[in-house]
Amino acid sequence: MKSPVVKRSIVVAGHKTSVSLEEAFWNGMKEISNLRDMTLSELVGEIDTNRQQGNLSSAIRLFVLDYFRTRAVPQQRMPEHNLSA
Repeated sequence: MKSPVVKRSIVVAGHKTSVSLEEAFWNGMKEISNLRDMTLSELVGEIDTNRQQGNLSSAIRLFVLDYFRTRAVPQQRMPEHNLSA
């Protein structure tokens, strides 16, 4: 699957900046921001505020990966009860 890097301008904390991400990550960010009822700029601002180190593009990629990995983990199954006993 080829996903070329796309550079977009976004406002973070009142400052316009450019972020380069693969289209798949932009799509993931759009989905997350819609689910959380926030703008893309608000979500990127939150990621920027909470990042420990590294550049913003890397922080966004790690955030999107973590978000979808967490959602992909099946919830623990409840033990099935034997109703015939």
